[in-house]
Amino acid sequence: MEWIGAGSLLAWLWLLLGQGFFWRTDVRLPARRDPERWPSVAVVVPARDEAAVLPASLPTLLAQKYPGRAEVFLIDDGSTDGTGALARALAADGGGLPLTVASPGEPEPGWAGKLWAVRHGIALARERSAPEYLLLTDADIAHEPDSLRELVAAARSAGLDLVSQMARLRVATSWERLIVPAFVYFFGQLYPFRWVNRPGARTTAAAGGCVLLRREAAERAGVPEAIRHAVIDDVALARAVQRSGGTVWLGLADRVSSVRPYPGLAELWRMVSRSAYAQLRHRPPVLLGTVLGLALVYLAPPAALVAGLAAGDPVAAATGGAAWAVMCGTFLPMLRYYRQPPWAAPLLPFTALLYLLMTVDSAVQHYRGRGAAWKGRTYGAP
Repeated sequence: MEWIGAGSLLAWLWLLLGQGFFWRTDVRLPARRDPERWPSVAVVVPARDEAAVLPASLPTLLAQKYPGRAEVFLIDDGSTDGTGALARALAADGGGLPLTVASPGEPEPGWAGKLWAVRHGIALARERSAPEYLLLTDADIAHEPDSLRELVAAARSAGLDLVSQMARLRVATSWERLIVPAFVYFFGQLYPFRWVNRPGARTTAAAGGCVLLRREAAERAGVPEAIRHAVIDDVALARAVQRSGGTVWLGLADRVSSVRPYPGLAELWRMVSRSAYAQLRHRPPVLLGTVLGLALVYLAPPAALVAGLAAGDPVAAATGGAAWAVMCGTFLPMLRYYRQPPWAAPLLPFTALLYLLMTVDSAVQHYRGRGAAWKGRTYGAP
């Protein structure tokens, strides 16, 4: 147990200092100034059975205070709950950005449903006005009135082709408080924002809920056609843009938030497990390494502390306790970002165990032919 405790402590010291300071939450929109001319923007919203969240999200897009030309395209992806009709009703009062609601029909073979809807929305926008920028945002994402203005100003000021913000997710129920901050924390650990934002970075990612993309960069990268099969479409999009010579920026949001509820463990479990194995590229050796890594980094510290105290082994107890303390310290900034109490930090090993089980379940569901299931559709490995 001494070796396990020491190994976990070394792992945490490396994560603390050598993983792009992933635990810090100060990566926000870069310095920006208003451009002399505001470019035109098309807002594309893929929506499938989103009637429950549209009243809280769509009006915030229509109410954007943007100085240039902007319009919203909501693409109803085969909804059965009246999503399209509700969107038209929400826009009926007028006074905001113009809204077009359209449906592309069922996806062609080889296309993920969301990307099929995005393709249709981009094509409509090109026909209508050939916008300079595309805002790709999910149907559950609410925007403050100046969100679009700030995104465009940041992209223009910094010369960025893709600007993406990790929306602040909902944390209302006990399960959301336990799992959601850790979800963003783990994402940042996997894709450290500072690494993503370095010129010529090898690590790249985006957060699919809010992506501002220069249209010329999208065309140069061949998206969405080039990533039509992707389950984790945001990361695939960022990689395609970067490979084609584009510049990518990713950070946390202050004025963009998700209104989608995940009231219980079952809903959160499905949210994570539907794409976890796809993140590992459906490779069993990577799955095994991930499980072992999670166990060493997150489960070993409390186990070494408890075992060391029980066996009278001060070295195991000290190294395990120190590793657990470093872990808690790195989690505190994310808890503060989500306005959660600091005493929740020691619960991270338990949350990590849940994520480990979700990842294994994702692999099991994949081999049962039910991988990446979402709203009635199932996607296998590309």
